[in-house]
Amino acid sequence: MTRQKALPPGGSPSSPGTRTLFTERDADGQVTSRIRRTVLPSGLRIISEQQAGVRSAAIGVWVGVGSRDESPTLHGCSHFLEHLLFKGTRERTALDISIALDAVGGEFNAFTAKEYTCFHARVLDEDLPLAVDVLGDMITASTLDAEDVEAERDVILDEIAMHDDDPDDVVHNLFAHQAWGDTPLGRPIAGTDASIQALTRAQIVRFYRRHYRPENVVVAAAGNVDHTALVRRVKRAFARNDWLSGRAEPVLPRHGSRKRVTPGMAAATRPFEQVNVVLGMEGLVRDDDRRFALGVLNTALGGGTSSRLFQEVRERRGLAYSVFSFASHHADSGLVGVSVGCLPTKLDEVLAVVRDELDKVARAGITDEELARGKGQLRGGLVLGLEDSASRMSRIGKAELVHDELLSIDEVMERIDAVTLDDVRSVAAEIFTRPEVLAVVGPS
Repeated sequence: MTRQKALPPGGSPSSPGTRTLFTERDADGQVTSRIRRTVLPSGLRIISEQQAGVRSAAIGVWVGVGSRDESPTLHGCSHFLEHLLFKGTRERTALDISIALDAVGGEFNAFTAKEYTCFHARVLDEDLPLAVDVLGDMITASTLDAEDVEAERDVILDEIAMHDDDPDDVVHNLFAHQAWGDTPLGRPIAGTDASIQALTRAQIVRFYRRHYRPENVVVAAAGNVDHTALVRRVKRAFARNDWLSGRAEPVLPRHGSRKRVTPGMAAATRPFEQVNVVLGMEGLVRDDDRRFALGVLNTALGGGTSSRLFQEVRERRGLAYSVFSFASHHADSGLVGVSVGCLPTKLDEVLAVVRDELDKVARAGITDEELARGKGQLRGGLVLGLEDSASRMSRIGKAELVHDELLSIDEVMERIDAVTLDDVRSVAAEIFTRPEVLAVVGPS
């Protein structure tokens, strides 16, 4: 297998041209996987993984804009725009867009995160040209009609109301707001009733023109994909409205001063049967090398039914049905936490048990058995999670857009295997002694 470091620092556009990043061969010398990357003069990046033995293809258009790029007056604009790009172009109505992929049995969707937006499709390999054309049309030539803005405004307000009825969504939004306050990272991705009601079509159009530029976009594909043909099709599909004309402008990196987390407690009253709790603290930034040790620690602590928290909180004490730990990473900040849902009468005991387990890990780390189990879980989850073309596409697309490097699967496995008990103990001692962030949602 041949390997190269995939991306320049910051994952931003570099000199136009095509490079082969990885090639994997089987024992007979046949290529089983090949990752190639092309940068067009406009700055648009195209990255693909050709997989042997598959008949599907997945494609995603990854745009380097999310909710954290919004000012208070534009809160929810990224998500609003994601919805609107499905509403029609000069060539296709909203129904035409839906029919195009439905007619070939394709899967088609999109999502907005705090740091990026993704439009993605999964089709038979022979239908990849159609998926490329539809996505190119949507991204470069959506009409963003005033009527569509008003119709979709009501849809998004319904979506916000739906999230407000979900205790898990409510408590995690409250946790983020306590941690980062009234900042882009601390606000909910979908916006609020007030911010969505106030957004105008003119604001959305300006936001689209500012962020949906070639140098801020990655087209990623995986499966039975020929890279040269993919580049040719992307050039054709994304050439509408002269979108690919001109040369790339620099993309400002997100890396800046560390955004600190504000400790404290936030509570909200909802007519739920359970109390939902998130207890956590400041974690690691996205490019911190200790993220692999934190991954092993997180798995051992609350990553499955054999984890400490599941065994102690649910199995031994019967305090809650669901309990898990998590770690989230951003360019300049991060969070770790424990999420639990329990009866209101059990809240104090649950918090005491969780705090006790975090304290134990901070003081003594984890055992050899937990280390081995945590590594095994991470390795298995990594490989099983990349069994389909859509997962492969997501891996290379996110790596190209937001990470400084693209690691091969073997390299990720090696980094997981290299984690030691001392590594885990060190990161636990640092993180789990930081001041608490606590969010509680439940009945009065």
